[in-house]
Amino acid sequence: MDAKTPPAAKRPLGALVAEGKTKRIHQLAGSADLVTMISKDDITAGDGAKHDVIPEKGTLANRTTCNVFRLLKACGLPVGFEEQDSATSFIAPKCEMLPYEVVTRREAHGSYLKRHPHIAKGQLFPQLIVEFYLKTKDKDWKGKPLVADDPLMDFSEGGSQIRLLNPAKPVVGQEPFLVLPASDVLRSNDEWKIFPEMRRIARHAFLALEKAWQLQGGTLVDLKVEFGYDTKGRLLLADVIDNDSWRVIEDGSYIDKQVYRDGGALDDVAAKYRRVAEITDRFRLPRQRIILWRGSDSDKPEPFEAALGELKDLMTVVTCSAHKEPVRAATTLYRMAQEIPDTLLIAHIGRSNGAGPTLSALTTVPVITVPASGKEFPEDVWSSLRAPSKVPVMTVLDPANAVLAALNILSARNPRIYAHVRAEIEARTVNTILV
Repeated sequence: MDAKTPPAAKRPLGALVAEGKTKRIHQLAGSADLVTMISKDDITAGDGAKHDVIPEKGTLANRTTCNVFRLLKACGLPVGFEEQDSATSFIAPKCEMLPYEVVTRREAHGSYLKRHPHIAKGQLFPQLIVEFYLKTKDKDWKGKPLVADDPLMDFSEGGSQIRLLNPAKPVVGQEPFLVLPASDVLRSNDEWKIFPEMRRIARHAFLALEKAWQLQGGTLVDLKVEFGYDTKGRLLLADVIDNDSWRVIEDGSYIDKQVYRDGGALDDVAAKYRRVAEITDRFRLPRQRIILWRGSDSDKPEPFEAALGELKDLMTVVTCSAHKEPVRAATTLYRMAQEIPDTLLIAHIGRSNGAGPTLSALTTVPVITVPASGKEFPEDVWSSLRAPSKVPVMTVLDPANAVLAALNILSARNPRIYAHVRAEIEARTVNTILV
């Protein structure tokens, strides 16, 4: 996850595939499945009405995108990124892009306030809001004139129509300026099936980046991403994610493209982009571990593995009786905490609950004890609950809750774990304001 110095020379470029306001895409010479994404020094706003060139902006944008994609890839997300190729470019899978901009919002900023004028700037959404916009150019969609580019899509998944709304006008009372048959937007009737997956990936990406920014003292308030299919038919989060793709607040002020939209001096804009690139250089996943400590092979790890699910790679199982081999137990714990200091221990002992309290007295590693015999011998639980002084053991009866408690503790420093845990919470969360 560390930022790497890019090679001095780019790999050979093939034919130009596409060029936009801020980037060029070339086929990678010798490969039918890969392209080179090259960031330009151009910066625009207002659908291109405002346009400037900032020296080194392409370098800073590419650096930010590569940092972000490395993090998201490490979090297990399907991203269109292979490797950084140069200071201004990276190698990516060749994708057939979908005509949607997917925006995820934690707070109300920008055009959301225009569509919902009754909501205060910065209103927090406990459940992330995800919106879809039709990606257009020159206020045209297949020969149909539009009142604005990138209109807000209003639809029911699986429906026969897609209604387009002006993203700068209040939603309440606004009639769609254009109603399109779904077949005029979707590549096929089956494309509706991927909308929940795009929504899930966009949320997961936001959550991982939300924690990454929190760890650096910033606040991510919204994020725009795009999707495409690679040559193998895989849905990927593609294109770029740079300082034009989000709103981020540091010390109460924007440090993103909003500074340019609001008329900031170009030197100030460049300084913000440089600041963001430097911060994202530090985006990484920490080395963490959950130790499942058991007294013998009869103490089964399966309930804990099931509760961890896709995060079960975090868990290491140790079999050692702290009663029969106290020196070995202490030595093993010291060594493992030295190897990976950011560790949490779950003690699951079948015949006695004493190992958890004993181990917790020996280490600064948080210890959660799960009394394996709690149902058969409920009085045994007291050996964990009524612990002596300076024995900070935590007791949880249910293995799944013990795992969740462990993940909550580790998630404070880990974007991957935070995204996993927070996504489950938001699935049962409801925003209490009218949106």
